[in-house]
Amino acid sequence: MWKQHIVGAVIATFIIAAAISFNPYFASGSDEYHWGIKKAQNGEPAQAGAQLDKLLDQYGAIYKGKTDKKVAYLTFDNGYENGFTESILDTLEKEKAPATFFLTGHYLESAGDLVKRMVQDGHTIGNHSYGHPNMARLTRDGMRAEWRKFDGKLRELTGIDRTTYARPPEGIFNAKLLEVGNAEGYRHIFWSVAFKDWLKDERRGADYAYNALMEQLHPGAVILMHTVAQDNAEALPLFIAEAKKQGYTFLSLDDLVLEYEDFPVTMQSSTP
Repeated sequence: MWKQHIVGAVIATFIIAAAISFNPYFASGSDEYHWGIKKAQNGEPAQAGAQLDKLLDQYGAIYKGKTDKKVAYLTFDNGYENGFTESILDTLEKEKAPATFFLTGHYLESAGDLVKRMVQDGHTIGNHSYGHPNMARLTRDGMRAEWRKFDGKLRELTGIDRTTYARPPEGIFNAKLLEVGNAEGYRHIFWSVAFKDWLKDERRGADYAYNALMEQLHPGAVILMHTVAQDNAEALPLFIAEAKKQGYTFLSLDDLVLEYEDFPVTMQSSTP
């Protein structure tokens, strides 16, 4: 009996491997990095570590700004709508705080009116891929297809020609993804402030979100929040008000990139 199990396992492994090898959107054997940082505290910036810092610098990817000024950058990931994005947009409008919304194809298709408002309010749309796959496991053509399909749908909806900022789903990436992104004209933006806020039915209260943001706030912070969380919608006006009271200014990712303007993204090469 045990021999049958072994044979069955071997056959199953072979079938899976064969399926992967013939899938044009799956690249096996690629190194994967799951974005993780040493959290900021007491105003000291988050740290990704020397290895990731070197990799990101090589491809012009960014996760925090320069630390000589009290500046912060708001970014939101939107995979689906849960009823709180309008409140977040109202807060941003009232506080005159720019933000970048990294959206998926599903969000474009299911929450078009909110996407149009983001654009009308002057916010930036980022590319979070069309189908939210593990981008590091895609072939180069698969990566391009995800970004281009998203941009095509965004163009139909808003008239925006294309996005220039990309963020990989779940923060999973590799050097190939960064390289191909550069060749396609994308700059990858990660984050230096984040907390567990992506479970739509897990309420912890506005104080939880507010405290998590304030505890990690630092000069040059690139802040990631998810719009599905009611906690975030309720905490955002309190957080922005307190950050401003402490001397912080909220700027756009365009301003962030100007701090690294010596990196010519569109000049990076990519092997077909």
